[in-house]
Amino acid sequence: MSYSSFLLSATAADFGRYFPTYLANGYFSVASSPQGTAPALSLLVGLMDRTPGDVSRPAALPDWASVDYSDGEAWLNAGPVGVETMQDYMQTLDMFGGTLTTRYVWAGSNRRTRVEVETFISQADHHLAATRLSLTPDFSGEVRLRFPLQAWPAPVQRLSLARHSWGELKDTLLRSPATEPLPPGTPRPAAPAEILTWFDLQQALAAEGRALVTPGLTAPTRAAVWYAGESDVRTIEANADARLLCLSGAAASGAGFSVAAAVEVPAGLALVSTRVERTTRGAALVIAAAVQAGRPLCFVKYASVSRDGWGDGPGEDAARVRAALAEGYAALLARHRRAWHGLWQADIVVEGDPQLQRVIHADMFYLLQNSTVDTAWAMAACGMSPNYYGHVFWDSDTWDLPALLLLHPERAKSLAMFRSRTLEEAQSIARRRGYAGAMFPWEADPERGDEQTPHFAGVNSQREIYLNGAIASSQWQYYLATGDRGWLRDHGFPIIRATADFWLSRVTHRPERDRYEILCVTSVDEKYTDVDNETFTNAVAQKNLLIATEAARMLGETADPRWAEVAAKMHLPFSESERRHLVFDESVAHDRRTWMAGSLTFLTYPSLDLSMSDDVRRNDYEYALRKNAELSPELNQMMVVMLAIHAAELGDAESALRWLRHEQALFLKPPFLVRSETPHNNATYILATTAGFLQNFLYGFTGLRLAGEGLAGKYAPVLPAAIKRLTLKGVACRGERLDVIVERDESGRPCLRRHPAAARIEPTQP
Repeated sequence: MSYSSFLLSATAADFGRYFPTYLANGYFSVASSPQGTAPALSLLVGLMDRTPGDVSRPAALPDWASVDYSDGEAWLNAGPVGVETMQDYMQTLDMFGGTLTTRYVWAGSNRRTRVEVETFISQADHHLAATRLSLTPDFSGEVRLRFPLQAWPAPVQRLSLARHSWGELKDTLLRSPATEPLPPGTPRPAAPAEILTWFDLQQALAAEGRALVTPGLTAPTRAAVWYAGESDVRTIEANADARLLCLSGAAASGAGFSVAAAVEVPAGLALVSTRVERTTRGAALVIAAAVQAGRPLCFVKYASVSRDGWGDGPGEDAARVRAALAEGYAALLARHRRAWHGLWQADIVVEGDPQLQRVIHADMFYLLQNSTVDTAWAMAACGMSPNYYGHVFWDSDTWDLPALLLLHPERAKSLAMFRSRTLEEAQSIARRRGYAGAMFPWEADPERGDEQTPHFAGVNSQREIYLNGAIASSQWQYYLATGDRGWLRDHGFPIIRATADFWLSRVTHRPERDRYEILCVTSVDEKYTDVDNETFTNAVAQKNLLIATEAARMLGETADPRWAEVAAKMHLPFSESERRHLVFDESVAHDRRTWMAGSLTFLTYPSLDLSMSDDVRRNDYEYALRKNAELSPELNQMMVVMLAIHAAELGDAESALRWLRHEQALFLKPPFLVRSETPHNNATYILATTAGFLQNFLYGFTGLRLAGEGLAGKYAPVLPAAIKRLTLKGVACRGERLDVIVERDESGRPCLRRHPAAARIEPTQP
């Protein structure tokens, strides 16, 4: 495998379509900038702004990564990004080593300077990060460098999302700079009868002649509500002689944090002055130095980050950056790279399609960047970004966890443990709403685990209850993969039992038909907010009850006999005449235009894998295709990756690959393959679709499912013609490490083979 499959690069051609990537180690992050030196958003896991009246949202850390440079005539970060000022430009994300490197010749004035910037957030020393700036001026004279540690700007506009209805949100946005007039001549649509989704909201705005502002490719359509929260700086310490800066503070109404930075200057640098600039929101170290034409100079800015419960505050952060300064950049970088190289010993390798391999590596890279080991942190829906307010959805359990489970079970465990850590809060929610057991939040705060769904979407928090069954299934999946009965007894089973009890209190018995129904729910296709017997909800509830019974038996616990009774009599709407499942109760018209009209295919999701005959499976698939064509103006990519898995289960390898490639040029934002929710809405960094894409290779093409005996072949393996061989390297199951290979036998038929994991492999250099 070539090293090039781990490299994503931006050139000057990407200046007009540059969508930032970010570096992270599961604990904190920093976004990229075209210059590599400009201020960029940094977030810290669980550090949430809890301003009253708003939902919780990720609080921005102080800017610790940026560096600015003046050639005596102009400042680098203040200048324009363009081919004239940034010549011979190349920015490369090295996913194998976890670094971002930017190279160009800066010609922002009459002078020219060759610039190289390298940034990493350590995968080995989780509190540490560094930015190295190398400069080679083509002139002699005095230059200045500025190394800030400065609080991120406060939000321009605060919304009361804990109070706004859809109508109030619309009215607020109409008066806000977040919207602009429709272009002249644009026809106005009729106002929707009611606002239930963002599609409806945008139609309602357009009916009044306004549209959300999206000034460029990189602007999310929901930027008006998906902004970073505020952090307050409380103490500032700076020492010019030691070249050391320290800040401590807290997220608004939230947890405390600290950040320290230390600066390394080149040996023999002709320093003119070193001073500290202070403001109420931070400080900056400013260095003036004399340089000689053609002589390279290298500066390093080390940073250390901590928060309440993780690290001991500013004193420890200051000690950590001083130690980093003493150890040196090369040693820290080497340790960081070794940690990343170790992670890639578990990998998904396809032969025959280099671009597909690069996409797989990008998806795995984003999952690894957002996961941790031996913690109880979940994955936010959009990773370390402000999108979807940094909240934890069912995505973490049903999409992300299975994608990590076979290759990185120690990271999947942290996702599972989040639900154990927040079980008490879920039980409290159930009690407050009049139910038994545990009812997990639709949008959970990543630290507290409490409900944080915006008021305008509150119906989801009340009725989109299938996540409770999905969470139970993910706990069971972790047990099936590891066989860890101690973990199941202490952590998994309490969740499985509590969610099973929730369903007992949520079902309705129909004595005239002797069956159990679940009424008044929001569908997985969220445009339907008040439907009875949504088949996916009923199916995940049924599975929750079945695994509760099985887990109790296995652990020697007493199973509630009602679990098995309700599961056996759970109503799953079905059309005998069409030999397919219905999406919901037959009394509900399936006629709304949505981005998930084919949601019936969710019944085949690997973690659910509803048992059905081959003809029903195919009929469900064909119905999903018809409804998507009829009612989906643009598909959510969660739907696309599910259709691919469904096709693979049917043995249709070519359709599976075609769905995986469906509009990829639009879903994957350049130049760093950042996934968006739909081709055009730019709701980005969506980890559910990242993980769903990977699940096609882990479970779709292989046909593997986790079962009582471990990893079993449930469906025949498939292999599209474009792929010569698929290898899952270092699959972990029940204490073993295996290489799982799908390739064609002598007759050309795909077959699956398992071997002990190969010795450590390094990719070949390009």
